[in-house]
Amino acid sequence: MTPPMPGGALPPSAGAPAFAPPGSTLRILEPAAQPPRGRLVAFYDGRIAGTRLHSAAENWLDDGAYALGIATYALIDGGEALVYDPHISLAHARLVRAAVEERGARRVRLVLSHWHDDHVAGNAVFADCEIIASAETATLLEQHRARLEGGDPPITPLIRPNSIFRGRLDLTVGRLSVTLHQMDIHSRDGVVALLPGGILLAGDTLEDPITYVDEADRLAVHLQNLDALAALRATHILPNHGAPDVIAAQGYGPELIAATRLYVSKLLRLKAEPELAALDLRTFAADAFATGAITYFEPYEAVHRRNVEAMLHSR
Repeated sequence: MTPPMPGGALPPSAGAPAFAPPGSTLRILEPAAQPPRGRLVAFYDGRIAGTRLHSAAENWLDDGAYALGIATYALIDGGEALVYDPHISLAHARLVRAAVEERGARRVRLVLSHWHDDHVAGNAVFADCEIIASAETATLLEQHRARLEGGDPPITPLIRPNSIFRGRLDLTVGRLSVTLHQMDIHSRDGVVALLPGGILLAGDTLEDPITYVDEADRLAVHLQNLDALAALRATHILPNHGAPDVIAAQGYGPELIAATRLYVSKLLRLKAEPELAALDLRTFAADAFATGAITYFEPYEAVHRRNVEAMLHSR
């Protein structure tokens, strides 16, 4: 998921919202899908109807990440922790870092799954750590620095990654081997992490129920790259945007990739079959829902409408 952007913002939550201090509704989950050694922890927030964190006005935090729900992850073993995305605010990031240190981590490294607001907002909390990103992410962060730092809420300071890789990076966390793969899905700089036990931290390459189209002109490329994602043969998929009960259980199976492929393929038919644009999400994605891999979540109707508009106006 990417936050609201010019030309296609998500609508603000309806009704008079309640406000919660950032981080106060964060849930720490320990997924049933665990590597053979070490400890995987999920930090989940959002999907709390009628609650906002930042403002009644439309903004990327409340009307994007929080409304749809967002998780970040930490893998901990042998006094080391690899944090996969710093979460949606400095307050959230402080809670993430405190939790991994309470669990014995003395060396903490941060991986950025991609450049979008809701995946880099808390990175200043890890300024004294190794911050790992793809070369493409580093470039995009610089290109969009003014928008990120001047957004609502602003991301200041936005810390640059200090460890850059291209394509693939093999690393260890304690006794555990982890492989980072750059995947041109959702955003050209997407990075996923393959953990022992077939566990895949998928970032925004996959979402439940549907992907958020950020690069409509390149959606056909993203569809092709879903095959590369499937080739990793993950058995437990943990996306950043998904249902908390599924994340807390065994995660999603490879069927999530198939469901995403079905939805993306249909979006690519829109210009040739404009009558599809009038369909609501349940109807449009009926074949994807029929896989059983995804569950309908009403706030994604707005994401679907934005996706349709983005595709109709793409080159």
